[in-house]
Formats: sequence, structure tokens, C-alpha cells
Amino acid sequence: MRLKAITFCIGLVLGVADIQPILVRAQSLPKVVIGYPASSIASIQLFIAQEKGFFREEGLEVQLNQVRADAAVAAVLTGELFAYDSVGTSVRAFQKGAPVKILAVNLQSPLFWLVTRPELKSFNELKGKVMGTTSFGGVQHLAGLRMLRRGGLNPEEEVTVILAGDPATQLQSIANGVIHIAVLSPPTVILARDKFKLNILANALDEFPSFFQSGLAVADKSLSSQKDLVKRILRARAKANRFFFETESGASEVIAKVLKVDLLVARESYRISRNAFSTSGIVSQRQIEEFLKMDAEIVKISDPLRATAAFDFALQHEVNNELGIK
Repeated sequence: MRLKAITFCIGLVLGVADIQPILVRAQSLPKVVIGYPASSIASIQLFIAQEKGFFREEGLEVQLNQVRADAAVAAVLTGELFAYDSVGTSVRAFQKGAPVKILAVNLQSPLFWLVTRPELKSFNELKGKVMGTTSFGGVQHLAGLRMLRRGGLNPEEEVTVILAGDPATQLQSIANGVIHIAVLSPPTVILARDKFKLNILANALDEFPSFFQSGLAVADKSLSSQKDLVKRILRARAKANRFFFETESGASEVIAKVLKVDLLVARESYRISRNAFSTSGIVSQRQIEEFLKMDAEIVKISDPLRATAAFDFALQHEVNNELGIK
């Protein structure tokens, strides 16, 4: 009896010793806040990494916050956000002197469709109308301006642009006649087409295919002082990106859950969006230069190629080598 008691006590002590490091690790996971511009498929890697536990696998407790583009970079620089999931916003901040780096580009082609009310069937009918956007200067806003220009309009003079909330709110606003034009991504554009019978006048993917949308941007000080933490975020996103490309059903389920649509809409959203994403998170120098020239044309920057220094894929290369991603 005494021997059994001793054995039990030893087992209990060893058991506690075994689980104690696990408990300590669970209690000491670094908390990281990552921002994204809007609830759409553009930030799907973040949502997958959260839903499928890839952040946790990397020892991270991540909070995802929707943050408007005009406030995001300031939040990154002050530490309110550790990272932001937008390339265009970060590039323009760099052009203005913000010390930020873009470490990955996931959505390398724009997933935006120019949507109008049912009675507006041509670009000429859009003169004097109101377009909604999530934020001024964000990729959605700029893609909308470019599509309007390609349609023969001068959007600065012939269209009024207002802040109209996230894509779901914009869809309700255009359906109710509060705005006349919206720039929507999947799955919202599918609902606009099928449920509300709205017109689709242009597709940014066809108009200008090399226009970066989502990626990981961090402050220079975070990259230098917390490199390991940054790398773990990149690893979790890379795992999520691989899951996205390899598992249509699983990715569609995450889209349906996070963006609150049925599975059929989620699956179509996946299929029309898949080829717009980068399999590696890395884009070429030529793609960067094309994007910067196009972005400069929209926002009237005189020296666009200066911003090539904003891109640094060294850590992403390391992550891809470790995970066997090409």
C-alpha cells in the first residue's frame, strides 16, 4: 500500500512537470493585433490562419481588427497594430516617409468589380452619381477611380465619393438607393449580382491585373527588434496560404463562416478569386515596378520607383524554404 502511494505521488509530480511547460506556454503566448481593411476574401489568409489554428501553432495569440486605411499606418507606427494587411496603403505611407516594410504580397491582382444600381447600365449614366468606399485612398477607392477613368469619366469632377462603410454596408446602401456605385469584392459582388440584380460594369482584374491588394506590412522598428515574432506571423500566413490553394472545400468553409454567406456563394468566391493570389507571398521586381507606376498614376506621385525599397521579402524567402513552398 505504501509503495502504491509513493508510486502515485511520483507519477503525479512527473505529470505536473510534464504539463507545466504547456501551461506556461499557453499563458505566455504573445498577443499580436493585426489589422485588415475590410471583411472580404482579400484577407482570407488571416482568417484561415485564425480559424485553422496556424497562429496558435506558431505560439501566437492573434487578434484581427478591421481598420480603415487612413488610420492603419499611424496605428502600426504607434504600436496599436503590429501589422497591417494592405499593400497600397503601406506603399503610399512609405512614399510620405513612414518607416514601414512590406514583407509579403498575397493578393497580387485586384479583386474588385464596379457595381451600379439596376437602372444605371452605362458609364455615361454615372455622371453626377455617388460612389461609396470604405476609406479614402485605400485600394478599393483607387480601383474604383481607375475603372471609372477607363470608362471615360473624370471621377474627381463627375462622381461624388463618400465613406459608406464596409462592403456589406455598401451593398445595402446601393440596393436602397443611398449610393449609386460601389466597388465590391467576392463574396459581396456575387450577392449584388444574384440577390439584388445590380449591374456589373467593370472588373479590375481584367482592367489592370498587376495591382497588389493584400500583404503583410510592419514598422521598421518591429522588424528589427522583434524579427522572430514577425517570422512566426509570416509562417502562419504561409501555412494558411498553402491550405487555401490545396483545400478548396476547407477554404470555402472558412469564407462561408467568416464572411457569413452560404457555402455555394463561398465556393464561387473561392473559384473566381484563387488565381489572383500568390502561391509564395513573393512577387517579382517587374511586378513591383508595374504596380508602383500604376499606383503613382492614380495618386499623382512623381517618383514611384523610390518605393521599391518598401518591399523586403528576405524573411518570406526563409519561411518558404523552411516549409518547402516554391
